[in-house]
Amino acid sequence: MGTGTGAFKSNISPLVAEQYTRTTPFVRTLKTGERVLVDPDMTIAKIYMYFYLFINVGSFTGQIGMTYAEKSVGFWLAFSLPTVVFLLCPLILYVGRNRYTTTPPIGSSMLLTSLRAFAYAARGRWSINPMITFKNFSEPDFWDRVKPSEVRGRRPVWMTFDDAWVEELKRGFGACAVFAFFPLWWLSYGQMGNNLTSQAATMQTHGLPNDIISNIDPIALVILIPLCDKVLYPALGPRRTTPLKRMALGFAVAAASMAWAMFVQHVIYARSPCGHNASKCTGARVAPVSVWWQTGAYLLVAASEILASVTGLEYAFSNAPPGMRSIVTALFQSTSALGSVVAGAFIALASDPLLVWNYGVMGAIAALTGLAFWRVFRDKDAEDERAVSGEPRVDDNPTSPR
Repeated sequence: MGTGTGAFKSNISPLVAEQYTRTTPFVRTLKTGERVLVDPDMTIAKIYMYFYLFINVGSFTGQIGMTYAEKSVGFWLAFSLPTVVFLLCPLILYVGRNRYTTTPPIGSSMLLTSLRAFAYAARGRWSINPMITFKNFSEPDFWDRVKPSEVRGRRPVWMTFDDAWVEELKRGFGACAVFAFFPLWWLSYGQMGNNLTSQAATMQTHGLPNDIISNIDPIALVILIPLCDKVLYPALGPRRTTPLKRMALGFAVAAASMAWAMFVQHVIYARSPCGHNASKCTGARVAPVSVWWQTGAYLLVAASEILASVTGLEYAFSNAPPGMRSIVTALFQSTSALGSVVAGAFIALASDPLLVWNYGVMGAIAALTGLAFWRVFRDKDAEDERAVSGEPRVDDNPTSPR
């Protein structure tokens, strides 16, 4: 499961985004006669949002459908239906293989060259103090020493690239630095798959299976993504919705979702017949608290996903060299695995009577990580904002992709 998911997820989103081949803004005339400027960066952002929307259409239809398939028929049907769907996917990709726009991978030799270039640039900048190392690696001239035009004397034999390639590599490694904060965001997201589902079992579910409630998240995403695309982002404008701002806000919203879950857990402990051992009460002895109180936490998690996870995928694609998009996307996806590893340190909090502390700690981590994220990358965001506010080079011929 892990191998298949990792191989598929790291490649499918770049493949989808690569079908849009424009790279420069252009003017389009609408049927009303109005002329509008089409920004490729905003188009890529929209592609990723609706890609994520369709993922979640499959998520809630599959989860709800398979839950009732298992309950009404058996596990064999719940596993057989997804298997049939999965088997259709390679067939669809094969049939459409000649219609897709694809970018050849850089190959293992260029990947090795990329690592050599980083090692060359990092010489003399390491320190036993990680903060000093990070500061040295963040210097504006970090990559200059590996540019062929800056190399004095004889070049290494592997230095067969040009300065433009180094600039692309710089952007790719810069994106990876952004992703270093994401394992701690996944801590809050991961509460949906276990603790919030267990929390629902201690509440009044009104006849619904407690594991159905988590589908509020994908349903909310299907509703919120068009609202962000059509209402929120246009109202704020591109300068106020730069990717780094969205990701920083995603951490803050994740913290708010954990604060909501902490409040609900406090109410459960206060009203449960079993007090702070609410999970021991089953059947009619659950806490007299409606499970729909969890809706707020799921809505906030969904909003956080749009701001952090969707933007992270977009950032990986936009900042990676064309031949390394799958690799950089895979590195972003791997932060989820690192988040699961980090979550192991908090297992002791994930049971009664410490669940209020569990959600509180997760929320505090998300908030502090978001503040640290913004502290580190606010200057980079200012650069991005200046780039957005500058006058774009407009292509007056929208029919020829560039």
